[in-house]
Amino acid sequence: MTANTIEYFYSAHSAFAYLGSKRVMEIAAAAGRKLLHKPVHLGPVVSAVGGKTFAERTPEHVAYFFGREIERWAEFRDVPVIDFRPTYHDEDMTLASCMLIAAQTQGLDVDRLAHLILEVHWRDDADISDPALLSELATSLGIDAADLVKSAGSEPIQKIYRDNTAEAIERSVFGSPTYFVDGDMYYGQDHLELIERALAA
Repeated sequence: MTANTIEYFYSAHSAFAYLGSKRVMEIAAAAGRKLLHKPVHLGPVVSAVGGKTFAERTPEHVAYFFGREIERWAEFRDVPVIDFRPTYHDEDMTLASCMLIAAQTQGLDVDRLAHLILEVHWRDDADISDPALLSELATSLGIDAADLVKSAGSEPIQKIYRDNTAEAIERSVFGSPTYFVDGDMYYGQDHLELIERALAA
């Protein structure tokens, strides 16, 4: 548990992390809390609690999740999304995740970078496993992309990524995004208003 923060476990390509991204940042800022980003490798986290990856789910469930559920929340949150599953959704998200971790450790604007990575994946169908694209995104925010990519590939940053994943498993996180407020877990961006209420109280 970390005081004065909202712990934020998520995958760098998560649909619902994207849908709640701006909202959780607004809530954190209003409450004077820092958003503590903890990108994870989602597959092992889901499997650890007995959940199914999307490859293991029925076509009907996948169609509902990537169709109506995202569509409804995108409308509610006023967030633009593509109307299909992203083309590169199954690519390795290690570099994107580790760039976010590196940005946070360097005191850079990880909030903006995280939102931008999620946004281009879900709004533009971009390949966020592509080092060139990730570098462009970082540069657009005034970040030294070459330095960030180098740091992302370093063992200390890779270890944080593994540790985040292990911590999520230990704390029974079962999906993305999951938030902790003073040790209290909230799963899903549909609980952001409950987080807001809790912080106000």
